[in-house]
Amino acid sequence: MRLHLNKPGIRALGVAESFRQGQKTSTLAGVVMRSDRVVDGLAVGKTSVEGDDASASIAALYRKLKRNDVNVLMVSGAILSLYNIVDIDGLSRKTGLPVICLTYKETSGIEGSIVRHFPEGAEAKLEAYRKLGSRKRLRLKSGHLIFARTAGIGEAEAKSVLDMFTLQGSIPEPIRVARLLARASVPRRSSRRD
Repeated sequence: MRLHLNKPGIRALGVAESFRQGQKTSTLAGVVMRSDRVVDGLAVGKTSVEGDDASASIAALYRKLKRNDVNVLMVSGAILSLYNIVDIDGLSRKTGLPVICLTYKETSGIEGSIVRHFPEGAEAKLEAYRKLGSRKRLRLKSGHLIFARTAGIGEAEAKSVLDMFTLQGSIPEPIRVARLLARASVPRRSSRRD
């Protein structure tokens, strides 16, 4: 996969999720944005809370858009919906796109949390988590530090893409708008009792 950063009109698909406690599914939102920060497409999907389908769900969201002009996929986090871990390499293969998964705080890892949350059967989750590898620390042109895991794209190219799509702060615009869409799309709890 070769990303041509000098090409006008680079498009990124930003993906974020949102769910309410007690829900079995999480709402995924995808926003296609051009490098001039014009929104060029939207899609909403689902993934399982505590499941193992994050990569397949993101790939389905991408296919739902029916776009062959997206150049890069950005995901807010590599671990969604209570330990639904993205297979970044597999997602890159399924979509044919470079993938950048972002987090915004430095942590020491979540292996202990996985074991506590899944007292039986934690091994598969731990293996998926370890497969993610370490995060790369990237300082954006905005001055903010972010942490990235990537597939199909080098560190320098990933930083260039992130700088291109980040106006201020640490969150690239396609992900920021996808977060807003995901939150707005989460089903509300009914206040009525049937």
